[in-house]
Amino acid sequence: MKIFRSIPETKNFVGALKNNRASIGFVPTMGALHPGHISLIERAKRENDVVGCSIFVNPIQFNNKEDLEKYPRTFDEDAEKLINAGCDFIFNPGNNEMYPKPATEQYDFGQLDKVMEGAHRPGHFNGVAVVVRKLFDIMNPTRAYFGMKDYQQLCIVTAMTKNLKLAVQIVPCPTIRETDGLAMSSRNVRLSREARQIAPEIYRILHDAKQKHSLMSPFELENWAKNEFSKFEEFTVEYFEIVDSKSLQSFGNWSDVESAIACTAVFLGGVRLIDNLIVY
Repeated sequence: MKIFRSIPETKNFVGALKNNRASIGFVPTMGALHPGHISLIERAKRENDVVGCSIFVNPIQFNNKEDLEKYPRTFDEDAEKLINAGCDFIFNPGNNEMYPKPATEQYDFGQLDKVMEGAHRPGHFNGVAVVVRKLFDIMNPTRAYFGMKDYQQLCIVTAMTKNLKLAVQIVPCPTIRETDGLAMSSRNVRLSREARQIAPEIYRILHDAKQKHSLMSPFELENWAKNEFSKFEEFTVEYFEIVDSKSLQSFGNWSDVESAIACTAVFLGGVRLIDNLIVY
């Protein structure tokens, strides 16, 4: 497996692959890889000639400096996992390589980035769009793979790709969960033993909300879910929203939308966790 840290050498390598008409699957990550990430690599392997993975903790998508500082950096362990998964190359740049000058690009996503994560993390999705656009330019992938755990991010990247008419196919991939239902996340390692035992309640509440959706209005179901979380003093709910799975906007009646998704962000022992589940 090859490891690149400069943009020119990565572009040269990718360019040679494209000249040989190889298809390239790309998995962008911030490292601290878990089986969810590896499932993306494995799918990319099945669907492309060559697979590349980026490992870059993108500073401009963090609106909380402490969160950025605490984000785990485990490159050696990550590289070993990628080798075992059959990844062909890693792009692992430094901050100065990616941002020799301050990023000034601004993207307009309408209402997509104004709700949920966007409402609670100002500037987050613009930072995501900036780095993903740069990575697409460097990696020139045929297909790029994104997990559905970060559902709003998936919607943002899909919209950006469409708006800019980028020649890359965005491939959504299912959320990978632990056996007890907790969505796999790089943040899970920061949970205490006690918090880890409670964390599966997030998925349990999402799952139960899905089962109950025909019995309540969307508003009533949101309140039911928040009340379920309130039974555990360890949880602080930042949001629990049921939205149109395309527009990410709230709605009054189930008949108003073709598909709905329940999305939540909670704090547990000081660790912020997100999850979601298609309601119907």
